Amino acid sequence: MRKLDYRQALIDRIGASVTQANVMAGSVNTAYLSAGAGFPVICLHGGGAGAVTWYPSIGPLAQHFRVVTPDIVGYGESDKPDASYDRAYFASWLKQFLDALGITRAHIVGLSQGGAIALQFTLDNPEMVDKLVLIDSGGLGAKSPLMSIVGMLWLNTLPSSWANRFYSRYILFNPDNRDPNHGRYSVEVLKAAGGKKAFSQGRGAAVSALTEEALRKIQNKTLMIWGENDRLFPIEFAAKAVAIMPDAELYSIKDAGHLPMMDQPAVFNRAVAKFLLDKAGV
Repeated sequence: MRKLDYRQALIDRIGASVTQANVMAGSVNTAYLSAGAGFPVICLHGGGAGAVTWYPSIGPLAQHFRVVTPDIVGYGESDKPDASYDRAYFASWLKQFLDALGITRAHIVGLSQGGAIALQFTLDNPEMVDKLVLIDSGGLGAKSPLMSIVGMLWLNTLPSSWANRFYSRYILFNPDNRDPNHGRYSVEVLKAAGGKKAFSQGRGAAVSALTEEALRKIQNKTLMIWGENDRLFPIEFAAKAVAIMPDAELYSIKDAGHLPMMDQPAVFNRAVAKFLLDKAGV
């Protein structure tokens, strides 16, 4: 199968009518998926495959919202320019992406590196963010174990199915929970032209720790969802951040790692939908 075949196989699992489209976010040709109708929910993936990372959640969330999941600049089928790939760069791209779609306010849901981008975007554009959901988020000071860093380096420099399998043990409670097409697509994205730029040029800047002062500035109602068994970003860093942020709470998921939407999709999707639909939050 080719790269786009793996992507389509994941889209076919979403269980909702999905539109695939592209839009110019500034100078970046940005691919995205959209489903459902209503108030917009923007889902930001982590430093991996792209929008299709959300295949377990787009369908359930689209029952209540207009769900928009972009391939973040540098990933998936979006452009991969030479760039700094730090939080400021990603947040600027996100602002241009939402402007291009005519979205002036939305719920923002961010996974891992996508959570760090969501935090920076909220700091820069608080009026554009209604509720904020951070899933096993970067930017909170977590230190990954050495072997997970080895796996990340291996996957992002010499992408292969073997590297992907090794790294999966650090991001999933049970690696069998992920559709194998997600791993295959991730590897093919990295092998494609420019696929390694976000990692090699960003050098982890996007997930570097925000200051306590910055976290205190985020007034938006926030839910942090964390896999209790996250081996990449330990849950204690989420607890520390929740204690600092003015209006944040933590929801932990048992038997889940760094990608709880894959390890425990039903529990994860209920938690996100309840928080976004309930005026009082979870």
